[in-house]
Amino acid sequence: MSRGGRSDVIPGRGPVREALAAGRELREIVVDRKVADATSDIAEQARAADIPVRQATRHEMDTLTGEVRHQGVLALAAPFAYAPLDQATDGDLVIVLDGVTDPRNLGAIARVAELAGAAALVIRDRRAAAPSPAAEKASAGALSWLPIIKVTNITRALESLSDAGLWTVGLEGGATTSIWDQPLLDERIALVIGEEGQGLSRLVAERVDARVTIPMAGHLDSLNASTAAAVATFEWCRRRVQTEV
Repeated sequence: MSRGGRSDVIPGRGPVREALAAGRELREIVVDRKVADATSDIAEQARAADIPVRQATRHEMDTLTGEVRHQGVLALAAPFAYAPLDQATDGDLVIVLDGVTDPRNLGAIARVAELAGAAALVIRDRRAAAPSPAAEKASAGALSWLPIIKVTNITRALESLSDAGLWTVGLEGGATTSIWDQPLLDERIALVIGEEGQGLSRLVAERVDARVTIPMAGHLDSLNASTAAAVATFEWCRRRVQTEV
């Protein structure tokens, strides 16, 4: 580890470049000495920002990332800085994860949320995925740009977002209303994604203003959580663009 206590690890060339561009607090850049030439642009950006750069063995880097693929470069960052819930209340779109546990799904959903212009991503503080090397890699750098809000109670967080004027819409495979037919997706919304394989928790399902499903014609019964999030999020984006034209 680097100086200053515990560090979070950001693996991969894209995520490290985005962390540098976003001005994230980085303590050190570590480069595989065998591919130092291929990552020289990252090293130059880091030195320009007064961030130390050192070379290491692939074994050391694999140990730091927990075997997450790092492409010969990683950053050691200050512990992840979570945003307060009120940072999301002025947004038109907030993504809420009701217990997503796979860090790769967390990262992929963060990437979707950032690209869609979401105000924030809300996650649960227990029994749920949090920013990690795997999530950082899957996010392709989105975790350096998108505010992440960690809450102890998703239901209360939804109440706060509702009080701020957002409609709460939950994705649920057994819902009777198609996402294509739900008028609330024309409005400011908090889109709620449930746990992989389990869906929305009972209290959250009871709290949301509407539950919607994504119609499917194949033999399988569900989409991956991050894929479902992408479909629903960009349906909201499609409607927003049409409204603004």
